[in-house]
Amino acid sequence: MRFIYSLGLPVFFLSCILLPGVSQATHVRAGEITTKRISTTSLTYEITFTAYYDYTTGPNGGKQAADLANEYTMCFGDGTTEVVKRSKITYINGNTSSINIYKTTHTYAGPGTFTIGITVVNRNKGTINLPPPDQSLIIPFFVSTTIYINAALLTNSTPVMLNPPLDSGRVGQKFCHNPAAFDADGDSLAYRLSVPKTAPTDNSCVGRAIAVYQDPTRFSTAREDGGAPPTFSINPITGELCWDAPGELGQFNFAFIIEEWRNGVLIGEITRDMQIIVVDSPNKRPLIQPIPDLCVEAGTLINQPVTATDPDGQRVIISGFGGVFNIGADRQPLPAAELIQPAYARLINGDITQNQPATATFTWQTNCNQIRETPYDVTFKVTDVPPKPTPSLVSFQTFRIRLIGPPIQNLTARPTATANGRAIQLNWSPYTCGLPGTKLAIYRKEGCEPLVLDKCSTGVPPGYTLIAQVPTSATTYTDTSALRRGVTYSYRLVALYPDVNGGTNGGASRASEQACLNLPLLAPVITQVTVDSTQTATGQITVRWTRPIGLNPGDLGGPYQYRLQRATGLDGTTYTPIATINTSLQPSAADTVYIDRGSSTSALNTVANAYRYRLEFYYTDPTTGQLTRLDVTEPASSVRLAASPANRQITLSWQANVPWSNDKQTHDIYRSRTGPNGPFNKIREVAVQAAPYVFTDDGTDSFLADGNTSRVLSADSSYCYRVMTRGQYTDAQLTRLGILTNYSQILCASPTDTTRPCPPSLSLDSLACARLTNESLCDQTSFTNQLSWTPGGGPSCDANVAAYKIYYGRYRQDTLAALSSVAVPATRFEHSNLSTVAGCYYVTAVSQRGLESAPSNKVCNEACPSFVLPNVFTPNGDGKNDVFTPLKCPRFVEQVSFVVYTRWGAKVYESTGATLSWDGRGSDGSALPTGLYYYQATVRFALLDRNAPPLILKSWVQIIREEMTLR
Repeated sequence: MRFIYSLGLPVFFLSCILLPGVSQATHVRAGEITTKRISTTSLTYEITFTAYYDYTTGPNGGKQAADLANEYTMCFGDGTTEVVKRSKITYINGNTSSINIYKTTHTYAGPGTFTIGITVVNRNKGTINLPPPDQSLIIPFFVSTTIYINAALLTNSTPVMLNPPLDSGRVGQKFCHNPAAFDADGDSLAYRLSVPKTAPTDNSCVGRAIAVYQDPTRFSTAREDGGAPPTFSINPITGELCWDAPGELGQFNFAFIIEEWRNGVLIGEITRDMQIIVVDSPNKRPLIQPIPDLCVEAGTLINQPVTATDPDGQRVIISGFGGVFNIGADRQPLPAAELIQPAYARLINGDITQNQPATATFTWQTNCNQIRETPYDVTFKVTDVPPKPTPSLVSFQTFRIRLIGPPIQNLTARPTATANGRAIQLNWSPYTCGLPGTKLAIYRKEGCEPLVLDKCSTGVPPGYTLIAQVPTSATTYTDTSALRRGVTYSYRLVALYPDVNGGTNGGASRASEQACLNLPLLAPVITQVTVDSTQTATGQITVRWTRPIGLNPGDLGGPYQYRLQRATGLDGTTYTPIATINTSLQPSAADTVYIDRGSSTSALNTVANAYRYRLEFYYTDPTTGQLTRLDVTEPASSVRLAASPANRQITLSWQANVPWSNDKQTHDIYRSRTGPNGPFNKIREVAVQAAPYVFTDDGTDSFLADGNTSRVLSADSSYCYRVMTRGQYTDAQLTRLGILTNYSQILCASPTDTTRPCPPSLSLDSLACARLTNESLCDQTSFTNQLSWTPGGGPSCDANVAAYKIYYGRYRQDTLAALSSVAVPATRFEHSNLSTVAGCYYVTAVSQRGLESAPSNKVCNEACPSFVLPNVFTPNGDGKNDVFTPLKCPRFVEQVSFVVYTRWGAKVYESTGATLSWDGRGSDGSALPTGLYYYQATVRFALLDRNAPPLILKSWVQIIREEMTLR
């Protein structure tokens, strides 16, 4: 075996590989295709095929093959191809490997899904998991990339892989490779294993999985730790591919796919096909200490130490890969900031040989232009430097950096006024973090609780509602949207970053600290809206309120005035003035209550409606002497009660649209058994949590202080209810008002009753077939079945039976259908005019409410069939015995099929009918001569079983046409 080293990174080849010629082996070790849309007005893409070649010299080296790899045919997935010439060749690993770049542009005609592919003629000879290894060189190398083109993707690019796939493995030790993939658009990446592909022709556009490919674990016996089974897997998040552990030396190929996702939609796939060479060596792979993921605000200077050790005490080299470095796979800077905006990250003491334990420092001065939703992946690689000719081994460590936007600073809130009434003005410091197009989102909620936000959380906490968006140049905003006095409001601001490429570079900043404000109370507060009388035209509601809180009689200018308004419905907004009350705001004045009885033009129908009230407060402007509105209260509605009947129960529900909270209180339920005029007894104190408020009355009275009215509810009675709610303002300024009580309207309802009668017990007078004689039921064609039953009973059944329903089915297999019904007290029924007694019955009881019991027992009656034929008849026209017909009294015959044969088997007559009557003629109408005839009669009876087999009679009959004496 021969090893060639440069910078401590070996490239080696099995000495048994003998190249038959450059035309038969390319020495390509790995490759992938990447794309980038380069136009916003056309679907033009820059497409790059990156191929990694062995570039060693000598009889087994790949330099000559790599030099001659000047062009390949690229398939664009839309039916077109192009011969693409090599645009760049870069030598790495001390010129033992080369990176060949083939780049072109292509414009697609329209949106669609396109798979770009390229075929490289011949792989390397000696690939063990492409058996037989000595023939693996004739298998073409094929890679492809699939892109999804649509207008929303804008300047989308596939991810690029920044770590060359040129590491080696050792028998018995875990081998890992990380491609250090980076997506400049911030799309999410996912990784999965694949199978290397080949192509049917040298310039084929279609790839197919190599049929003889074998999973690398087939060449392993155990993992590095000695456990089993060995594994070959890829981390779907970090992309770290590991074989734990190679079991034999040699050359192996495998492939993996990187999926590109945006907003939960797959938008592309890129395949890397790569090769490693496993050697047998005592060298142990180096190790990197774990690095925790980071979450930092943009503008933070990151200094992260990276420490590596080597079990053998060898020197090591620490390298860094990722888009944050803006360094390509050839370890050269990418032009024109191709990956991310400056400043780029650096790895101090990286890519140099150090004694172990070795340390390099990852440093990155982040900035606001680099903010994105998707974390940045940074992959560190440590390579040991053993003495020659021992091959180097590597290990990887990937850590993620989530770069989030800083919060908006110095948010404050203060009360203000506008032409439209109350308002809150917000102010904050200028915000300069974010690309052009960044917006500031303003959120609000009621309540102001202390909350410590996680430093990595972005966006606002739960409970906030977006009320506005402003540009980043704004430093103030006035909120005038539906603000209520006495309510504490909390505000937070968040920066929303633009999605510049249609990708996932957007997102939100950390939330600002909250700014809280309680609007001062300069207006009255409604404290009661209670229904006094429930009437359709003369209802009555009492409304109460406080004097203006925070306003003294000498403030502003008097006289003062209340103007009470009313709207219909819980959510009514069409307010009508109903009262004007002048006040001096003196405590002795009875000016904070109004009894609303409606008017001749505005009747108060508390039976049909809830009503909603609000109160305007006016003062006298000292400069103009005019009454001027200072403020208006939050509206408050009456309590609205609803009822839903249930089985011997009534379910009550109630609601109110009020500025105080009725939650987490005790509400009282009142019931009257004698009607809406009472008396009403309190039957339950209900501890409610949150609306909707519900209580089900089953007749129980659990509040006994005013008497026990417990009794089962009857569907024949009406019950009336009213509910008293308790509530309280939640704002600290108003909690001193105490508990607020309000009554609903009176509502009457009746329960339902779903109690059913018990099923009856049914009996049937059936025929006693054994006791019938041959003459029984002779010539009878109409029959009657006699049914009788006894009523059912039980403590859980309704005894108020009004009728019985009879169900009947002709056959045992039938589903019985309703036949008739009889009123109580009848317990018998005659089913008449039947052609047969066969049939089944059951009976149900029906209550006075129309509820039907379960079926009774099922009873069935069976027919008693009879059918007998003679053996001679004389069809000579003398009116005696001229017809062959059944003997006396056939019973319950439905059909007879009759066939007659001569003694020699010739059929002479055939008929089918409800009975049998043969006059001795043949089917052609001619009289059959005297003689012996054989017959078969198939007789079907009207029995209980629909599928009952027929009676088959096979016998003979004698036809006699001459007069003779029968003995």
